[in-house]
Amino acid sequence: MIFQRFYDDALAQASYLIGCGRTGDALVIDPTREAEQYVAAADAEELRITKVTETHIHADYLSGSRELARRTGATLLLSDEGGEGWRYGFAKQDGAVLLRDGDRFSVGNILLEVLHTPGHTPEHLAFVVTDTAGATGPMGIVTGDFVFVGDVGRPDLLEKAAKVAGSAETAARTLWKSLQKFRALPDHLQVWPGHGAGSACGKGMSAVPQSTVGYEKLFNWAFGAANEAEFVAQVLADQPEPPRYFAEMKRLNRDGPPILGGFRRPPRIEGTRLAALLAEGATVVDARPSLSFIEGHVPGTIHIPLGRSFTTWAGWLLSYDRHFYVIVPEDAPERLNEVVRDLAMIGLDGMAGWLGEDAIAAWAAAGGALSVTPTVTPEALAAGRRNGDPMIIDVRGAAEWKAGHMPGVPNIPLGYLPDHLAELPRDRPLVMHCQGGGRSVIAASLLEARGIRGAINLTGGFGAWEKAGLPVDR
Repeated sequence: MIFQRFYDDALAQASYLIGCGRTGDALVIDPTREAEQYVAAADAEELRITKVTETHIHADYLSGSRELARRTGATLLLSDEGGEGWRYGFAKQDGAVLLRDGDRFSVGNILLEVLHTPGHTPEHLAFVVTDTAGATGPMGIVTGDFVFVGDVGRPDLLEKAAKVAGSAETAARTLWKSLQKFRALPDHLQVWPGHGAGSACGKGMSAVPQSTVGYEKLFNWAFGAANEAEFVAQVLADQPEPPRYFAEMKRLNRDGPPILGGFRRPPRIEGTRLAALLAEGATVVDARPSLSFIEGHVPGTIHIPLGRSFTTWAGWLLSYDRHFYVIVPEDAPERLNEVVRDLAMIGLDGMAGWLGEDAIAAWAAAGGALSVTPTVTPEALAAGRRNGDPMIIDVRGAAEWKAGHMPGVPNIPLGYLPDHLAELPRDRPLVMHCQGGGRSVIAASLLEARGIRGAINLTGGFGAWEKAGLPVDR
C-alpha cells in the first residue's frame, strides 16, 4: 500500500492518497481544490487516481473532490447518509457512486469499509482501511472530522454556521453514539484525522498528525466522559466562533462546488487607480504585514495580513457576491500566488485584480494623506482608564475572554465586529485589543473603513497587559 498525507497549513486540513502499488490504482480522500498536487504525487508513484471521495460535506473549505474527479476521470464516491437536506445535490449529475454504512469498495488490493459516523454532520463517513495484499485485518481508519488527535468534531456547526435551530444538543448526542462505534475498533488501528491544531472544526486538537484508536481511547478527553450527559456538556462548551464563510461552504459543497480548472492570476491594477476604486466603493484589502499597515496605509482599505490566518479572516470579512482587490506585498513573486491560492481554498474567486505597494506611494504622491493606526501601551492604557476616557473592546474569541479579561471590558469577537458598529460610541477614544496585537489591527482597520476614525491598537494585546501585572478578571 502506498500512503501519502497532504496538509494545508492555512486550513489546518489533511487529505490522503491511498494507492495500490501492484495494480497502480489510487484513491484520494478529502482533497482541496489544488488538484494538481494529487496528480503529481500519483504520477511520482506511477499511480492513476481512479476514485475520489470525502468524509462529509465540509464547512471550512471548498471541497476539491468534484474538481479532482473531473481532472482525472476518476469515479466520485459520496455519502448517501444523513437524510433529506444532507445529500449531495450534484451526485447524480456527476455519476457518483453513493455510499452507506457497511458498504465496501476496493482500490486495487486496498479494501475500504464505510462507517457512518454522524454527529459532526449527519452524513459523515469514516473509512476503515485494509491492505489485503499483506493482511487479513485493517491497519487504520480515516476519520475526517469525527475523531481527531486529542479531540472530536464539534457538533454545533449546523446550529451556529448553517442556522439549523436547536440542532447542537441532538448532534452532540448522536456523536456520543458514533463514538461507541470507535470504542469497538481494535486498539492497534492507526487514526488518520481530517484536521490538526488551528482548525475551527474542533477546540483542542493536537498538532500531531496521526494516532491510534487505543491511544485516543486512553487520552482523548471525549473518551474520558463518564456518561452521555457529561460528554454533551463538555463538547458544546467553549467552542470557537465558526467563521462566517462556513455557511457558504456548506451550501456550495452540498449543491456543487464550481470547477476551478487551475488557479488564475488576476490582472495587475495600476497603483494610480487605487483612489478611483475606493471612491467607487470597492473593497480593497491591504495584505502587508501589520507593522507596515500601522505605520502608514491608505484610508478605507481593510487590513488582512498574509499569514496562516489570512484565509480565515478573508472568509469572515469579504463578501462572496462582490468583487474585491488586494494590495500584495512585493517581497517575493510567490506572494501573489499565495493570495490567489488561499482565497480559492474557500471559494473566494472574486478577486478582480491586485495592486503592488506602489499604489500606496501613488496615493501619497497625488496628495492623499496616509493613515497611521494609533497605538497605546498597557501601562498608558491603564492610566487612561483611571480617567474614564477610552472605551476598550476585546476582539478575542468568547472562550479566550471567559478565561481572563480586563475588568469591565466587553467582548466582541473580531468576526462579529461589523455587526456591532452602531453600538460603538463616536465621542470617545476606542481601543481595540486581542491576545497579541494582530487581530486588533484588523479590527481598527474595519472601524476606519466604516467611518469610525482613530481606533487605537493595544500594543502586545492582552498578553502584554497580563505580563505588566495589570488587573485581570477570571
